[in-house]
Amino acid sequence: MGNPLINIQGLRKSFGGQEVLKNINLQVERGQAVALIGPSGSGKSTLLRCINLLTIPDGGRIAVGGQSLAFQGAATRLPSEKQLASFRASAGMVFQHFNLFPHMTALRNVMEGPVTVLRMPKKEAEERARELLRKVGLAERADYYPDKLSGGQKQRVAIARALAMQPAVMLFDEATSALDPELVGEVLNVIKGLARDGMTMILVTHEIGFAREVADQVVFMRDGVVAESGPPQAVIGNPQNEATRAFLARFHRAPGQETSA
Repeated sequence: MGNPLINIQGLRKSFGGQEVLKNINLQVERGQAVALIGPSGSGKSTLLRCINLLTIPDGGRIAVGGQSLAFQGAATRLPSEKQLASFRASAGMVFQHFNLFPHMTALRNVMEGPVTVLRMPKKEAEERARELLRKVGLAERADYYPDKLSGGQKQRVAIARALAMQPAVMLFDEATSALDPELVGEVLNVIKGLARDGMTMILVTHEIGFAREVADQVVFMRDGVVAESGPPQAVIGNPQNEATRAFLARFHRAPGQETSA
């Protein structure tokens, strides 16, 4: 392992006295795809939200690229809004729900961040947005408004919008869970393409077959801790932790036959 692009040390987070993240340590190398799996309520989404500071940790340290922040509960001195924006821009986030601006076309949705946050000239932002819409297979939908797009198309626009900010890493929080089953594949194919291109990614997913295929590392979380981690063939194919085995058993119809939820 070299110098990790994402380095999380001793991360802790509580809500109302309930400890949701308990001393999380995670390193992600440049170009790696890491899948976070585990039952609902295990802390996976909270971990992602802490990485790009949508949720402020209570303790620990987060480093993304060349930027590092330490947290010490109430004693934490948060960075300025400008520094927070810079840190968040380094980690693009794609949510379960698309959160597109309904009054903007797909093209304008993708352009908006570079123009307003990065101060990119509109012509350059438009060229970049059209290139990204081509990348996610939506060049012909550039002038469509969100209400004229399918759920899968909206999510692909959301991915292009996150990529437009030129993040160092991409974070996917159950990016397919709000989609009809027939639309899941088109979004997963875009994520597979990003993995092939060497994008550093962390994905919260219940698509176990997809995690096995795409991830370089699988992390199983339970009750706010990392219970097991390693390459997919180990964690998914031959889990050592009893909780991991019990969780994965829910995704098997019969030995060797996986399904996803």
